[in-house]
Amino acid sequence: MGTQIRQAIASDKAAWNLYVHSHSQATPYHDFSWVESVEEAYGHVNVSLIALNNDKLVGILPIVKMEHPFFGHSLCSLPFCDLGHALADNQEILNALLSQLQHLKESCGAKYIEYRDTARDMYRSTLDITSDENKLEGKKVRMLLSLPETSDQLMSGFKSKLRSQIRKSDKNGLTYQVGNNPELINAFYQVFIHNMRKLGSPVHSKSWYQALRKHYQDDLLVSIIYTQNIPIGAGIVLRNGTKACIPWASTLAEFNHLAPNMLLYWSLLKEVTDSGAKAFDFGRSTYGEGTFNFKQQWGAEPLALNWSRLEQQESPSDEHATPSKLRGMIEYGWSRLPLSMTTMIGPKIRKYISL
Repeated sequence: MGTQIRQAIASDKAAWNLYVHSHSQATPYHDFSWVESVEEAYGHVNVSLIALNNDKLVGILPIVKMEHPFFGHSLCSLPFCDLGHALADNQEILNALLSQLQHLKESCGAKYIEYRDTARDMYRSTLDITSDENKLEGKKVRMLLSLPETSDQLMSGFKSKLRSQIRKSDKNGLTYQVGNNPELINAFYQVFIHNMRKLGSPVHSKSWYQALRKHYQDDLLVSIIYTQNIPIGAGIVLRNGTKACIPWASTLAEFNHLAPNMLLYWSLLKEVTDSGAKAFDFGRSTYGEGTFNFKQQWGAEPLALNWSRLEQQESPSDEHATPSKLRGMIEYGWSRLPLSMTTMIGPKIRKYISL
């Protein structure tokens, strides 16, 4: 019968996730839980595609229909994260999924498709991890770290300077708790809203993180860093099979001299390593800038991101980019608003921002 492609439904979740867990190019964002959470928290419709060959799942493409109140709607693979590209058994199935995506765009009247991939030579099993500065300078990259069997091995592989920075947080009396109960989600959100206001960026709603916890269940971990029982750092890790990623991490600036960021990342790296993860994605950075350097010190290697509007083969941010001066003014103004206002208004704006 050949390959058949249809829209995925809720009952496909188990088979979808089994396929994602076994695919070499999958990320935790490919888990069906991500699109479920987007739909539940923000109302954007899950229109993901699934490819079948004689009832065997042979490819998936997670995609969300993003509703915009003033600009119509678009298709995004995937919103609110770095990646969401198709996974398939071979190039032919991949092409079929992308072709169906174009048909979906036309049938639902979407203005454009945002497609987030990593650098690759067509469709191969190995990705283009490189340290060539000429190729990566100024580009957005993922930072990927291969993990050993145990956290003791991971710690011993760090440079002495990094180990001393981690120990500094312990000497400063910081403690941490890792889990995923509602109290930890609440503590994470309290740290997060302060940090996002400082950055001048609208914050996600708490319901978004509650939805993620509901759907990812034990594959979502929260770490909270405390000084004298006060939460001063927080991060969330998502897992899928042997892969883990950290989409959100925040610390309160007034406590940064205590090195909470070092304990935050170490607590999560320790947890996922000892639970069997083999790869850790530190997330998106601009090559050569501050966050890139922070992630690189842990041993992470850069992998260029490749984001495009499929029909135009250009970055989705190029056409509608906010001039840097104006963006800076908006961020400055937002950071001066009362926290209660940014917490109330931010989620109403954030749900329409796909990045």
